Amino acid sequence: MKSFFISFLFLLMGMRLCSGSEFCGISNTAFQNDEKISYTVFYSVMGFYLNAGNATFTANIEKYSGKPVYHVVGVGSSNPSYDFIFKVRDRYESYIDTGNLQPQRFVRNIDEGGYKQSENVTFNNENNTVTTLKGTTQIPNCSQDVLSSIYYARNIDFNKYKPNDKIPFSMFLDNAVYNLYIKYLGKERIKTKYGTFNSIKFKPLLVKGTIFDGGEKMTVWVTDDANHVPIRIESPIAVGAIKVDMMGYNNLRHPLTSLLSQR
Repeated sequence: MKSFFISFLFLLMGMRLCSGSEFCGISNTAFQNDEKISYTVFYSVMGFYLNAGNATFTANIEKYSGKPVYHVVGVGSSNPSYDFIFKVRDRYESYIDTGNLQPQRFVRNIDEGGYKQSENVTFNNENNTVTTLKGTTQIPNCSQDVLSSIYYARNIDFNKYKPNDKIPFSMFLDNAVYNLYIKYLGKERIKTKYGTFNSIKFKPLLVKGTIFDGGEKMTVWVTDDANHVPIRIESPIAVGAIKVDMMGYNNLRHPLTSLLSQR
């Protein structure tokens, strides 16, 4: 994975549950039209964290090919004060069927430290294929893209799992299917930059990239309520470490009952 924001998406539950899973074709109960969630990315060297960038995720109901879809947009950028070190301006879009949460189209436009890339993926869920600029590829049933998987996975019922259970998933990314898993670690009270939450904790197995090592080194916390909003992510990187905190939200589908106190 060459992209910083792709890595960030992996941090935010970047997962697609594998073909044959009981979650294939799951109905959405976790988010709704006009939801917006914002994050701050902190970078640490020698234990001191700097505000390095931000990201926002929005979901709006639109029409695509005559069908209602959630048009989900993820935008990430570096802090202008640090653009001279490594400038990031990324935009990801996914058009997700409102009925079964399957992606219809995925668009990526990134600019990271001078590295630019555009991608346009069309999903054919009846034939289990995707079409990109490089041609048509066969994919597993119920495949997700890197952005739609975040919203799909928010509907997992974690109460069905025990600590250390592994939940398998796969994802189509850069003309390849990745078969990974997340390790459920249980529930935990956590204090973030936004406040104190009751949370669900897990570690995703990641593919080794230019910023993140592979393996189970990353830890993710999501709200222990019906929204399953990612609220804290921590991981070592090639140099130093990063911490990502949810810093704001609008129009969540359910009350944020996991929030115990706000800073």
